[in-house]
Amino acid sequence: MTETPEQRGFATPGSAYYPTLVAVFTGLVLISNIAATKGVAFGPLLTDGGFLVFPLTYVIGDVLSEVYGFRAARRAVVIGFCMQALAVLVLWATVHLPAAPDYANQDALAATVASITGLAVAGLAGFLVGQLVNAWVVVRIKARTKEKHLWARLLGSTVVGQLADTVVFCAIAAPIIGFGNMNSFVVYAALGWFYKTAVEAVVLPVTYRVIAYVKRHEPSYQPAE
Repeated sequence: MTETPEQRGFATPGSAYYPTLVAVFTGLVLISNIAATKGVAFGPLLTDGGFLVFPLTYVIGDVLSEVYGFRAARRAVVIGFCMQALAVLVLWATVHLPAAPDYANQDALAATVASITGLAVAGLAGFLVGQLVNAWVVVRIKARTKEKHLWARLLGSTVVGQLADTVVFCAIAAPIIGFGNMNSFVVYAALGWFYKTAVEAVVLPVTYRVIAYVKRHEPSYQPAE
């Protein structure tokens, strides 16, 4: 069978590793978007609760892009996007279901779901743009560098992808969280971009090892030449 450019240097997503990575990726997306409903302040530094795990979605995204290619990474992004949208729909349906006689948290639930919905829209928009840009950059750089300079693919994609994600997300989310003025928005966006990029740089050795492990154990992976 003739290999396509997408297949050369990538594995086919047919083993247990791909669905496992997609499951972890989707779980991190759902958790981070719920945690992001709380604005967090460390003195003058403004962020949201999603900072605890959201950068890890880009680590998993890098692994998917590097090992399986753009189409497989895009599939994971679409799955994460759809599951987040489904979560919002289920939460809204739950709010509008008849409450049990002794249920006392209807107003709190409605307020929480409204906040989650606004942030989900922000998260979905930023996530979709950022992750697709991240995957595209990884694959484009790999087309030039083959198996060399993995650090350049990982860091380069993070800088560009996180910038796109952060700007889109913060533009929608800042007023919802309570960072309504321009100064708060700039601090929020700049800190988010710097923090998420720094986290991925710090965990780069771990990302290297995960990518190397999956490449070694994926029967269909063929190194780029």
